[in-house]
Amino acid sequence: MKKNMVSIITPSYNSSRYIHETIDSVLNQTYHKWELIIIDDCSLDNSCEVIEEYCLLDNRIKLIKLKKNVGAAMARNVGLSESEGRYIAFIDSDDIWLADKLDIQINFMKTNDYGISFTSYELIDQDSKTLNKIVKVVNYLSMEDYVKNTIIGFSTSMIDRELIKDELKFFNFRIAEDLSFWINILGKGYKAYGLDNILVKYRIHSNSLSANKFKSAKQILFSYIYVHKFGYLKSFYYFSFYVLNAIKKRLIK
Repeated sequence: MKKNMVSIITPSYNSSRYIHETIDSVLNQTYHKWELIIIDDCSLDNSCEVIEEYCLLDNRIKLIKLKKNVGAAMARNVGLSESEGRYIAFIDSDDIWLADKLDIQINFMKTNDYGISFTSYELIDQDSKTLNKIVKVVNYLSMEDYVKNTIIGFSTSMIDRELIKDELKFFNFRIAEDLSFWINILGKGYKAYGLDNILVKYRIHSNSLSANKFKSAKQILFSYIYVHKFGYLKSFYYFSFYVLNAIKKRLIK
Protein backbone atom coordinates (compact mmCIF):
# COMPACT_ATOMS: atom_id res chain seq x y z
CA MET A 1 0.00 0.00 0.00
CA LYS A 2 1.46 3.34 -1.07
CA LYS A 3 1.12 6.08 1.52
CA ASN A 4 -1.08 9.04 0.48
CA MET A 5 -1.77 7.58 -2.97
CA VAL A 6 -5.37 7.51 -4.22
CA SER A 7 -6.35 4.53 -6.35
CA ILE A 8 -9.25 5.59 -8.56
CA ILE A 9 -11.41 2.75 -9.90
CA THR A 10 -13.45 3.22 -13.11
CA PRO A 11 -15.38 0.46 -14.91
CA SER A 12 -15.94 1.25 -18.57
CA TYR A 13 -18.41 -0.17 -21.08
CA ASN A 14 -19.16 1.59 -24.37
CA SER A 15 -18.13 4.86 -22.73
CA SER A 16 -16.44 6.62 -25.65
CA ARG A 17 -18.93 9.52 -25.60
CA TYR A 18 -18.08 10.59 -22.05
CA ILE A 19 -14.87 8.90 -20.89
CA HIS A 20 -12.66 11.78 -22.06
CA GLU A 21 -14.51 14.19 -19.73
CA THR A 22 -14.09 11.77 -16.85
CA ILE A 23 -10.38 11.25 -17.43
CA ASP A 24 -9.78 14.97 -17.98
CA SER A 25 -11.43 15.71 -14.63
CA VAL A 26 -8.96 13.33 -12.94
CA LEU A 27 -5.99 14.80 -14.80
CA ASN A 28 -7.08 18.27 -13.66
CA GLN A 29 -6.94 17.36 -9.97
CA THR A 30 -4.88 19.65 -7.75
CA TYR A 31 -3.89 16.51 -5.81
CA HIS A 32 -1.36 14.66 -7.95
CA LYS A 33 -0.55 11.40 -6.15
CA TRP A 34 -3.08 9.09 -7.78
CA GLU A 35 -3.46 6.17 -10.13
CA LEU A 36 -6.49 5.77 -12.38
CA ILE A 37 -7.37 2.14 -13.06
CA ILE A 38 -9.90 1.80 -15.89
CA ILE A 39 -11.36 -1.66 -16.41
CA ASP A 40 -12.90 -2.10 -19.86
CA ASP A 41 -15.73 -4.62 -19.78
CA CYS A 42 -15.57 -5.75 -23.43
CA SER A 43 -16.74 -2.47 -24.97
CA LEU A 44 -18.11 -2.63 -28.51
CA ASP A 45 -17.25 0.99 -29.34
CA ASN A 46 -13.86 2.73 -29.49
CA SER A 47 -13.59 3.29 -25.73
CA CYS A 48 -10.29 1.41 -25.49
CA GLU A 49 -8.70 3.48 -28.23
CA VAL A 50 -9.67 6.69 -26.42
CA ILE A 51 -8.35 5.39 -23.09
CA GLU A 52 -5.12 4.09 -24.62
CA GLU A 53 -4.34 7.57 -25.95
CA TYR A 54 -4.55 8.89 -22.38
CA CYS A 55 -2.37 6.02 -21.11
CA LEU A 56 0.36 7.17 -23.51
CA LEU A 57 0.08 10.72 -22.18
CA ASP A 58 0.20 9.87 -18.45
CA ASN A 59 1.56 6.67 -16.92
CA ARG A 60 -0.68 7.09 -13.88
CA ILE A 61 -3.56 5.92 -16.10
CA LYS A 62 -3.83 2.14 -16.50
CA LEU A 63 -6.21 0.20 -18.74
CA ILE A 64 -7.24 -3.37 -17.99
CA LYS A 65 -9.14 -5.13 -20.79
CA LEU A 66 -11.40 -7.94 -19.62
CA LYS A 67 -11.80 -11.00 -21.84
CA LYS A 68 -15.51 -11.37 -21.15
CA ASN A 69 -18.29 -9.04 -20.04
CA VAL A 70 -18.78 -9.35 -16.28
CA GLY A 71 -20.64 -6.17 -15.28
CA ALA A 72 -19.55 -3.11 -13.32
CA ALA A 73 -19.40 -4.85 -9.93
CA MET A 74 -16.94 -7.55 -10.97
CA ALA A 75 -14.97 -5.03 -13.05
CA ARG A 76 -14.54 -2.89 -9.92
CA ASN A 77 -13.28 -5.97 -8.03
CA VAL A 78 -10.58 -6.38 -10.68
CA GLY A 79 -9.63 -2.73 -10.18
CA LEU A 80 -9.52 -3.15 -6.42
CA SER A 81 -7.23 -6.18 -6.74
CA GLU A 82 -4.79 -4.11 -8.83
CA SER A 83 -4.91 -0.97 -6.66
CA GLU A 84 -1.90 0.18 -4.64
CA GLY A 85 -3.15 3.30 -2.87
CA ARG A 86 -4.00 3.94 0.75
CA TYR A 87 -7.16 5.67 -0.43
CA ILE A 88 -9.75 4.15 -2.74
CA ALA A 89 -11.98 6.43 -4.79
CA PHE A 90 -14.53 5.60 -7.45
CA ILE A 91 -15.62 7.54 -10.50
CA ASP A 92 -18.01 6.18 -13.12
CA SER A 93 -17.08 6.58 -16.76
CA ASP A 94 -19.58 9.38 -17.40
CA ASP A 95 -19.21 11.45 -14.23
CA ILE A 96 -16.98 14.49 -13.65
CA TRP A 97 -14.91 15.57 -10.65
CA LEU A 98 -14.25 19.18 -9.74
CA ALA A 99 -10.53 19.98 -9.77
CA ASP A 100 -10.08 20.18 -5.99
CA LYS A 101 -12.15 17.08 -5.18
CA LEU A 102 -9.31 14.88 -3.98
CA ASP A 103 -7.50 17.65 -2.10
CA ILE A 104 -10.57 18.72 -0.14
CA GLN A 105 -11.81 15.21 0.58
CA ILE A 106 -8.47 13.80 1.75
CA ASN A 107 -7.95 16.79 4.03
CA PHE A 108 -11.48 16.29 5.43
CA MET A 109 -10.76 12.64 6.19
CA LYS A 110 -7.31 13.19 7.67
CA THR A 111 -8.41 16.09 9.84
CA ASN A 112 -11.32 14.13 11.32
CA ASP A 113 -9.81 10.64 11.23
CA TYR A 114 -12.66 9.35 9.03
CA GLY A 115 -12.38 6.03 7.22
CA ILE A 116 -15.22 6.61 4.73
CA SER A 117 -16.52 9.85 3.24
CA PHE A 118 -18.87 11.05 0.53
CA THR A 119 -19.75 14.50 -0.80
CA SER A 120 -22.63 16.53 -2.16
CA TYR A 121 -23.02 16.51 -5.94
CA GLU A 122 -24.71 18.26 -8.84
CA LEU A 123 -26.87 16.53 -11.45
CA ILE A 124 -26.08 17.10 -15.14
CA ASP A 125 -27.74 15.82 -18.30
CA GLN A 126 -26.41 13.83 -21.26
CA ASP A 127 -24.96 17.01 -22.76
CA SER A 128 -23.12 17.98 -19.54
CA LYS A 129 -25.61 20.78 -18.85
CA THR A 130 -26.71 21.39 -15.28
CA LEU A 131 -30.14 20.17 -14.22
CA ASN A 132 -30.10 22.75 -11.40
CA LYS A 133 -30.44 20.01 -8.80
CA ILE A 134 -28.04 19.41 -5.93
CA VAL A 135 -27.99 16.26 -3.80
CA LYS A 136 -26.81 17.31 -0.34
CA VAL A 137 -25.09 15.02 2.12
CA VAL A 138 -26.16 14.13 5.62
CA ASN A 139 -23.64 14.37 8.45
CA TYR A 140 -23.05 10.64 8.70
CA LEU A 141 -24.59 7.27 7.88
CA SER A 142 -24.63 4.03 9.80
CA MET A 143 -25.77 0.89 7.99
CA GLU A 144 -29.38 1.38 9.14
CA ASP A 145 -29.29 5.03 8.09
CA TYR A 146 -27.97 4.05 4.68
CA VAL A 147 -30.60 1.45 3.80
CA LYS A 148 -33.25 4.09 4.51
CA ASN A 149 -31.48 6.77 2.49
CA THR A 150 -29.03 5.51 -0.13
CA ILE A 151 -27.60 8.99 -0.50
CA ILE A 152 -23.95 8.09 -1.13
CA GLY A 153 -23.16 9.16 -4.68
CA PHE A 154 -20.71 6.46 -5.69
CA SER A 155 -18.47 8.79 -7.68
CA THR A 156 -18.18 10.99 -4.57
CA SER A 157 -17.04 8.26 -2.19
CA MET A 158 -13.59 7.61 -0.73
CA ILE A 159 -12.23 4.94 1.63
CA ASP A 160 -9.06 5.03 3.74
CA ARG A 161 -7.69 1.49 3.84
CA GLU A 162 -5.54 2.26 6.87
CA LEU A 163 -8.76 2.73 8.86
CA ILE A 164 -11.10 0.32 7.04
CA LYS A 165 -9.35 -2.99 7.54
CA ASP A 166 -12.05 -5.27 6.14
CA GLU A 167 -11.91 -6.56 2.57
CA LEU A 168 -13.44 -4.28 -0.04
CA LYS A 169 -15.48 -6.42 -2.41
CA PHE A 170 -18.55 -6.11 -4.61
CA PHE A 171 -21.29 -8.71 -4.94
CA ASN A 172 -21.93 -10.05 -8.44
CA PHE A 173 -25.02 -7.95 -9.16
CA ARG A 174 -25.80 -6.07 -12.36
CA ILE A 175 -28.12 -3.55 -10.66
CA ALA A 176 -27.63 -1.58 -7.41
CA GLU A 177 -24.25 -3.22 -6.81
CA ASP A 178 -23.13 -0.18 -4.82
CA LEU A 179 -25.99 -0.71 -2.35
CA SER A 180 -24.74 -4.13 -1.26
CA PHE A 181 -21.16 -2.85 -1.21
CA TRP A 182 -22.04 -0.20 1.36
CA ILE A 183 -24.35 -2.48 3.37
CA ASN A 184 -21.50 -4.98 3.62
CA ILE A 185 -19.01 -2.37 4.87
CA LEU A 186 -21.29 -0.30 7.10
CA GLY A 187 -22.80 -3.49 8.50
CA LYS A 188 -19.43 -4.15 10.17
CA GLY A 189 -19.94 -1.08 12.34
CA TYR A 190 -18.22 1.61 10.27
CA LYS A 191 -19.83 4.97 9.49
CA ALA A 192 -19.66 7.07 6.34
CA TYR A 193 -19.27 10.83 6.84
CA GLY A 194 -20.73 13.50 4.60
CA LEU A 195 -18.70 16.43 3.28
CA ASP A 196 -21.07 19.24 2.28
CA ASN A 197 -19.07 20.47 -0.71
CA ILE A 198 -20.30 19.97 -4.27
CA LEU A 199 -17.30 18.15 -5.72
CA VAL A 200 -18.84 15.91 -8.39
CA LYS A 201 -21.09 16.28 -11.42
CA TYR A 202 -23.27 13.20 -11.67
CA ARG A 203 -24.75 12.43 -15.08
CA ILE A 204 -28.42 11.49 -15.46
CA HIS A 205 -29.42 9.70 -18.66
CA SER A 206 -32.94 10.04 -20.01
CA ASN A 207 -33.31 6.29 -20.49
CA SER A 208 -32.56 5.69 -16.80
CA LEU A 209 -35.50 7.62 -15.42
CA SER A 210 -38.42 5.21 -15.93
CA ALA A 211 -38.20 1.46 -16.49
CA ASN A 212 -34.65 1.16 -15.20
CA LYS A 213 -35.54 3.03 -12.00
CA PHE A 214 -38.41 0.64 -11.37
CA LYS A 215 -36.16 -2.35 -12.07
CA SER A 216 -33.53 -0.94 -9.73
CA ALA A 217 -36.09 -0.43 -6.95
CA LYS A 218 -37.21 -4.05 -7.27
CA GLN A 219 -33.60 -5.19 -7.09
CA ILE A 220 -33.05 -3.15 -3.93
CA LEU A 221 -36.09 -4.70 -2.23
CA PHE A 222 -34.94 -8.15 -3.36
CA SER A 223 -31.51 -7.41 -1.91
CA TYR A 224 -32.96 -6.36 1.45
CA ILE A 225 -35.08 -9.52 1.72
CA TYR A 226 -33.02 -12.29 0.13
CA VAL A 227 -29.38 -11.17 0.07
CA HIS A 228 -29.02 -9.30 3.35
CA LYS A 229 -31.89 -11.16 5.01
CA PHE A 230 -33.38 -8.26 6.92
CA GLY A 231 -36.74 -10.09 7.05
CA TYR A 232 -39.96 -9.00 5.35
CA LEU A 233 -41.14 -6.42 7.88
CA LYS A 234 -37.80 -4.70 8.28
CA SER A 235 -37.12 -4.87 4.53
CA PHE A 236 -40.39 -3.14 3.64
CA TYR A 237 -39.81 -0.64 6.46
CA TYR A 238 -36.36 0.26 5.07
CA PHE A 239 -37.69 0.23 1.51
CA SER A 240 -40.47 2.72 2.30
CA PHE A 241 -37.84 5.20 3.50
CA TYR A 242 -35.72 4.46 0.43
CA VAL A 243 -38.63 5.32 -1.90
CA LEU A 244 -39.44 8.56 -0.06
CA ASN A 245 -35.82 9.69 -0.05
CA ALA A 246 -35.37 8.75 -3.72
CA ILE A 247 -38.31 11.00 -4.57
CA LYS A 248 -36.86 13.82 -2.44
CA LYS A 249 -33.48 13.55 -4.19
CA ARG A 250 -35.18 14.11 -7.53
CA LEU A 251 -37.43 16.97 -6.40
CA ILE A 252 -35.34 19.07 -4.02
CA LYS A 253 -32.90 21.56 -5.50
